[in-house]
Amino acid sequence: MNKLATILHFLTPLKNVSPFDVNMAADAGFDHIVPYTQVTLEEIRPLVQDAIFSRAPAHGRATAMLIGGRDPLLALDMLEAAKAAMLPPMFAISVMADPSGAFTTAAAMIAMVEKTLRAHGLELADRRLLVFGATGPVGRIAGLMAALAGARVTLVGHDGPTRVRQAAGELGGRFNVWLEGADGSDSEKKKALLAEAEIVLAAGKAGVRVLEAAELAAARALRIAVDVNAVPPSGIEGLAPTDAGKPLAGTEAVGIGALAVGQLKFKTEHALLASMRDAEPRRFIGIEETLAEARALAAG
Repeated sequence: MNKLATILHFLTPLKNVSPFDVNMAADAGFDHIVPYTQVTLEEIRPLVQDAIFSRAPAHGRATAMLIGGRDPLLALDMLEAAKAAMLPPMFAISVMADPSGAFTTAAAMIAMVEKTLRAHGLELADRRLLVFGATGPVGRIAGLMAALAGARVTLVGHDGPTRVRQAAGELGGRFNVWLEGADGSDSEKKKALLAEAEIVLAAGKAGVRVLEAAELAAARALRIAVDVNAVPPSGIEGLAPTDAGKPLAGTEAVGIGALAVGQLKFKTEHALLASMRDAEPRRFIGIEETLAEARALAAG
């Protein structure tokens, strides 16, 4: 009998699928990775049903779907549409959403923050947490995950409060959590926000400095700073990509850099993709499942 081929259908609403995720899927062991671009929400149902009905029910365990793009809420809508298109228990495949790697990257950030806090006997719940770069997919989802864990989250906007407050409202309404939006458009506003922050997450664009040392000096209660920018200059001055709990100069905090976060992100994405390659029962992987995997890997 021929070996059952493992197939990953990779869907994105964008013009191109992510080469990063193609590489990750290949390294996770899929035999075939098939891209579908400029996919709309309405097209999810027929694509899923083509995938589930073309193989015997038992072979659905070797068929999976990855949903990419840049919009986290659209990716979650697509995940729900894919689940609704199936006819379990006979006809079903596994599906994972990870738009622009936002879910796996954000999960790695939060899992590392939690691990660092626990090393000092602390929990994330009720900690005052700021997210810079919060209008991007990683920043938004990191803020959401922290809020779901009970943190007091403020999304900080580099271009004023309008967009981050809209993002906070959308996330809060959908997931029944409270997030605030604040103006971080100049140095003085950043200092005022940092004065009471215990945790800072920097998820700005690559090569953009989000926080200067002079601004960090105002963060008197800061415990942890995390930066996911691996392209010089760093997003947080004094925080190197390789830092993994190193004291951050001029503060009482420790820093976690982009490569340290990236290592856990890679492990998380690899494990989740590999888990769909021969899944019995089928897996549906969204925000909660991704964070749970990162937490388990960080603990291990």
